[in-house]
Amino acid sequence: MDYLSITGPSRLEGDITISGAKNAALPLIAATLLSDAPCEIDNIPDVADIRTLMKLLGKLGSRFTFEDHTLVIDNEEITNTTATYDIVKTMRASILVLGPLLARFGRCEVSLPGGCAIGQRPIDLHLKALEQMGAVIDIKNGYVVATAPEGLSGARIIFDKVTVTGSENIIMAAALARGKSELINVAKEPEVVQLCEVLQEAGVKIEGVGSDELIIEGTDRTPLKFAPFSIIPDRIEAGTYLCAAAITYSTLTLHQVRPDHLDAVMAKLHEAGCRIEESGMSMTIYPAARLRAFEISTTEYPGFPTDLQAQFMALATQAEGVSIIEERLFENRFMHVSELQRLGASIHLKGHTATLNGPIQLLGADVMATDLRASSALVLAGLAASGVTNVHRIYHLDRGYEKLHEKLHSIGAKIERLKE
Repeated sequence: MDYLSITGPSRLEGDITISGAKNAALPLIAATLLSDAPCEIDNIPDVADIRTLMKLLGKLGSRFTFEDHTLVIDNEEITNTTATYDIVKTMRASILVLGPLLARFGRCEVSLPGGCAIGQRPIDLHLKALEQMGAVIDIKNGYVVATAPEGLSGARIIFDKVTVTGSENIIMAAALARGKSELINVAKEPEVVQLCEVLQEAGVKIEGVGSDELIIEGTDRTPLKFAPFSIIPDRIEAGTYLCAAAITYSTLTLHQVRPDHLDAVMAKLHEAGCRIEESGMSMTIYPAARLRAFEISTTEYPGFPTDLQAQFMALATQAEGVSIIEERLFENRFMHVSELQRLGASIHLKGHTATLNGPIQLLGADVMATDLRASSALVLAGLAASGVTNVHRIYHLDRGYEKLHEKLHSIGAKIERLKE
């Protein structure tokens, strides 16, 4: 098992190219199940979650090549519609095959999902919506067994709460359904928007893209034909490197980034005292004279993303004053608090609110990653800490960050990937 060894404090300088968004690539790869023709997707990040999904599709009968961030996939000869536990247990996003498999083939079995232990993320909203579209759903031996032998029918579906993967699953299911679907309280994340835009290019009529209400005219099980497309930049990776620059009082330029996807993040960095300049698909962050405390409350897009809460908590350890971070989406997403405290952070946790007093001189120590985004927060803290910080269990990092240690090393960080 590998770990990262970081010697700090660091000062960073240079340029970083942002990878494609994992959270956009996963549903779009799943969406290729709606097609019986080859499809080419560019700018796919080479991370563990992508490899896991491709392994799953391979077991279903997909034929594909994945080289130099380009995936060419052909799902014409799907021979199996069972997503087995051995793969699904490692990544919750595997549930994204449920909607397209059921819509195209009328039957599928998908293991109940696993993944990061950041809190309850039940799939009941997915299943309820599919039932409204005419599917028969049973839970047997840890599997969702879904059948719709005559295909799915369009329906009016109101999501009880905003769900990103739930929205994506039902959007894909509605694309091949019979008739019109009206989806209410849909997630508005850029990754959901790109899924809709790609489906539109493939011939699916969708109204309301970018809003929380969609009207989708299904093709009545006629497979789609996808034109080649490219995955949008990863806004969470971009936000992580912006935090890396801020916490080390460094100047850093990011390329292949969508600033319009980062409005809430940039607002908080401005609140902390940093200056950011944008130029097309590039942005440069300049350090604060003195980092100032800030307040964050995570919420659905376009609000502040829960996937950057941990990184901003690391940043708050170096900000002057009292910072308050409220996690409103996942009840277990403060597991990094105890690890940051091992480095010397002053954090008081009460319910779903963390209060931080700063700035604190962090001191290097051995820490353990508990989930994907917590891992990156510990790396950021290690960049600011004095001495050596060893971040263990970085297989979490590998799920969502492409070559993190190489990118950080290229801009001046003293970071090594070593074997336990």
